[in-house]
Amino acid sequence: MQFPQRIAFSALSLALLLHQGSSFAGEFAQILDTPAVHSALAINNQLVDVTQVGKRLIAVGQRGHIVYSDDLGITWQQANVPLSADLLAVYFPTATDGWAVGHSGVVLHSSDAGATWSKQLDGRQIGQVLLDHYTKLSAAQPDNQQLLTLLDDAKRMQDEGEDSSFLDVWFADDKVGYIVGTFNLILRTEDGGNNWTPILENTDNPQGFHLNAINKVGDEVFAVGEQGLVLKLDQTSQRFIAVPTAYSGTFFGMTGKPGVVLVYGLRGNVYRSVDAGVSWTKVETGLPVSIVAASVDSAGSIYLLSQAGHVLVSTDDGVTFTLRPQEPLASVAGATATTDNQLVVVGNRGVRQFPVPASR
Repeated sequence: MQFPQRIAFSALSLALLLHQGSSFAGEFAQILDTPAVHSALAINNQLVDVTQVGKRLIAVGQRGHIVYSDDLGITWQQANVPLSADLLAVYFPTATDGWAVGHSGVVLHSSDAGATWSKQLDGRQIGQVLLDHYTKLSAAQPDNQQLLTLLDDAKRMQDEGEDSSFLDVWFADDKVGYIVGTFNLILRTEDGGNNWTPILENTDNPQGFHLNAINKVGDEVFAVGEQGLVLKLDQTSQRFIAVPTAYSGTFFGMTGKPGVVLVYGLRGNVYRSVDAGVSWTKVETGLPVSIVAASVDSAGSIYLLSQAGHVLVSTDDGVTFTLRPQEPLASVAGATATTDNQLVVVGNRGVRQFPVPASR
């Protein structure tokens, strides 16, 4: 997942919207109402995230392009998508139901393993969703300054038509899920995305840093963002609690397996925890470039990928990493280790694949 590019696109979109007024608003509406154009070149264009669903590979990217392959990436088909906004992340909790999110506040749902998609939410609705929620909460708690601030933010978002972006999505099952994005934007659904509830007040993120990623590692759900922000979901209070690390730069994602969680980000920084995020140790990667994608294969090997295309591999649960020989390097946005022992990588050159060891 190419999080630096996500943030840059979001900032540019917001600036254009606020300074160009109605002309950009018209373009914004057109993107949300114009289906993605089918193109034989879709597989070769910028793709940002990829996942495996059963035997099917699914990748999402610019201009609403979603492509899928049922033959291990040999041939690809383009999915039917009702809009042409850039898509940034995709997640399938089941073999059939999945969600994709992106710029312009877009949330898409598929119930047929990614062949067709329908829109559940977009940027024209988010302001009203937040306004309704925080009007109700602030009326019940009129002295709660946090809720009053969130209400003011919701009013401003509705008035200005702010172009928010969702940067990641995670679902526990086909009903309960979360979407996260710019400026602490976080919503939860309990009915498969038919209705979304803002939960900005339930995050330890008072400065409103971007939330770049959310995922479950082992038994814990984590979200990460700017300025060293790492949040862990407390299942009892349903609050995302900040857990400190020794790093104050941006984290772009997390990976791991039961008993081990890694968070990764700018300038090759990676931190590892074996106590569910209570304490963290730095992992030396030997790379000065940002780590933007990760995956774990069926043998338990952990892969970290840099924005420039370096592939780091760990066979000791993330204690150490070695650089996989690979030429030529090419920009990476997302990656997944597949069940057929391939590392599938997406970026500005579309899809590439590398073999990985079948066993440790």
